[in-house]
Amino acid sequence: MRTALIDALTQLPDSLQSTVSEWLHASAFDATFTQAQVADMEAASGLSGAALRLALLPLAAAYAVTPISRFNVGAIVRGEDGTLYLGANIELTGVQLGQTVHAEQAAISHAWTKGATRLTDITINYSPCGHCRQFMNELNGAEDLVIQLPKSDAKSLHAYLPEAFGPADLGIEARLLADQTQGLTADDIDDPLLKQAVEAANISHAPYSGNYSGVAIETSDGRVFKGMYAENAAFNPSLPPLQVALIAANMAGYSWDKIASVALAEVVNSTVSHLADTQASLDAINPDIPLLYAGLRA
Repeated sequence: MRTALIDALTQLPDSLQSTVSEWLHASAFDATFTQAQVADMEAASGLSGAALRLALLPLAAAYAVTPISRFNVGAIVRGEDGTLYLGANIELTGVQLGQTVHAEQAAISHAWTKGATRLTDITINYSPCGHCRQFMNELNGAEDLVIQLPKSDAKSLHAYLPEAFGPADLGIEARLLADQTQGLTADDIDDPLLKQAVEAANISHAPYSGNYSGVAIETSDGRVFKGMYAENAAFNPSLPPLQVALIAANMAGYSWDKIASVALAEVVNSTVSHLADTQASLDAINPDIPLLYAGLRA
């Protein structure tokens, strides 16, 4: 278990520490609390709902990778079934700052890679920036999303983002996290990692460019983490598929030195490409990481 998590554990209320500690030390823990575990924490601590999620924020922030800012932000999103998904900001040295992942994006993407299709609320230890408010406005159910901060009353997303610009303004009905598939096939692809990248591309959200794309990361011990492109109506808050896969690996406790190979699959008859940026980001992490590539036709 990473040192930051051990330190974060000591910041929890005493009544929570023993309950949570057992889970954190389990090798399978991946920064997710099931509905049953949430009930156990509520019973042990006497905290419920937003109060419990606020108390757990130090655990989320412990997953931050911040070699540039040293400023750790944690976020927790709750799925419709009550599952809690943690997330934290990620920075990559050697690439432009637009490749940074914000904590809200990380928690949302973490839930997405675990199959969540709708979120009820998000708890954050710092007020969301405009970038993240716009990113959240792309979500399936954004109109009902509730934001909770440590020293503020809970408010709707649209209280933080009045007169919001979103998919509907561009005539788009698709929403991020909505259950959908793009109908891409991997019939002519032999490599198993590339096939998994295609699987990720099939659930990506790219209604503006048509660049449905996915990444699969294989670690040195054989684990595979997939990431899907998350496009945004305002374009700049879009999250590349590599970053979503890095989020999944990070929340499972893997550091970048465990990455053995990466595969990118994307639609080539679209208006953008992730190939150059994916290669640049991997070169910054470790130039020896091989990148496999498959160009798909929508």
